[in-house]
Amino acid sequence: MKAATSNELKQELQASSSKQLIELCLRLARFKKENKELLTYLLFEANDEAAYIQSLKNDMDEQFAQLAHINLYLTKKSLRKILRSTNKYIRYTGSKLAETELLIHFCKNIIAAKIPFHKSTALSNLYNQQLKKINAAVALLHEDLQHDYWKEIEVISSK
Repeated sequence: MKAATSNELKQELQASSSKQLIELCLRLARFKKENKELLTYLLFEANDEAAYIQSLKNDMDEQFAQLAHINLYLTKKSLRKILRSTNKYIRYTGSKLAETELLIHFCKNIIAAKIPFHKSTALSNLYNQQLKKINAAVALLHEDLQHDYWKEIEVISSK
């Protein structure tokens, strides 16, 4: 089955009644957890992005508190899991500000957890990749915000 283009879907949705749209959204939410999470974000949390970002930071802190420090392999797997969920929530917001905040928080947590990421090539690459993403996101922000974030980036880059 070939999927319709975004434009075709948009035209069809515009032609649908509100009752049909509700049914379509609920049916879509039933099939995949990510669809339900995105719908939850859009309906309940998108209007207060600062609170949403703070709740994600709190979740990230909890995940870091449960991080396995047995060996670098398990640490790497746990970090990738945290990063996967963080990137999913960043996609939901579609905001460079949220991306910057959450990735900086991720890097700060790695430093605070005293993970020896320089001993592992994979962890070092993962950390450096997040720094690149942060730099790219900050470059697209307003100048005043850029200045504030560059200071934070300097701190996490020097570790």
